[in-house]
Amino acid sequence: MADAAPEEVPEVAPFPRPGVLTLAATPIGNVLDASVRLVRALEGGDLIAAEDTRRLARLARDLGVTIAGRVIAYHEHNEAERTPWLLEALREGRSVVLVTDAGMPVVSDPGYRAVRAAIGAELPVDVVPGPSAVLTALAASGLAPDRFAFEGFAPRGPSRQATAFARLASEERTLVFFESPRRTAATLAAMADAFGAARPAAVARELTKTHQEVRRGTLGELAAWAGAAEVLGEIVIVVGGSRTVAARAEDLVAEVLERARAGERTKDAAKAVAAAHEGVTARELYALALEAPSA
Repeated sequence: MADAAPEEVPEVAPFPRPGVLTLAATPIGNVLDASVRLVRALEGGDLIAAEDTRRLARLARDLGVTIAGRVIAYHEHNEAERTPWLLEALREGRSVVLVTDAGMPVVSDPGYRAVRAAIGAELPVDVVPGPSAVLTALAASGLAPDRFAFEGFAPRGPSRQATAFARLASEERTLVFFESPRRTAATLAAMADAFGAARPAAVARELTKTHQEVRRGTLGELAAWAGAAEVLGEIVIVVGGSRTVAARAEDLVAEVLERARAGERTKDAAKAVAAAHEGVTARELYALALEAPSA
């Protein structure tokens, strides 16, 4: 009987692919979250564009990876200058891998400019999915995950924050923000003012790391905690959505005046009505009540 022919081994497509821009997600804390495809991308990429080359070297060392390709720094301060380099490498048929310090490139990280440029030049873009601080915090928060909006880093400065949060006060989806530890207390206080101190929220820090913590409570409780404690680490704030459609202040003045006619101080009536409705403040209601003809 003739020997059986050896089974044909299927050809494995090269990865990362030549001429393709590959966005590769990196661990947000625990190096064990690195994917097999990330390891292969780092080992096989012809050009590795890294937000911080020192962090990339440390990650490669922790993963036991030897990077044979050329490594360049690619961050917010040199994206405009170096994006043409990436396109040139892609046109020459080299594989380009883009990584940031943690998580998925493009999401509040460098990479968007490169993606837009590659698409505009009709060059292919691939993604190696992986860890995400946004989804990790959302899942751990205990707040509704079915509909959510990622707002990136909260605006800096009281005035800009107040304006931005006022626009979001009636948003019914769960909201996710990034924040620095030194601004966390002030941001939570501003959120409590805009969304209401009773709005449920969560603060997640050092996700997937040894000292991971997810603190849940109302915005008022979390603002008090952050104001009294030293907040450390990378911060994600998750805020529950508004459960009611925001009322217009003009529509609530009559209720304030009615309570005032019943003997309640106008200022106290404005506070009580504002506390019962999303998206309005006691100061705004009080001012409108004083201006009303029947006040």
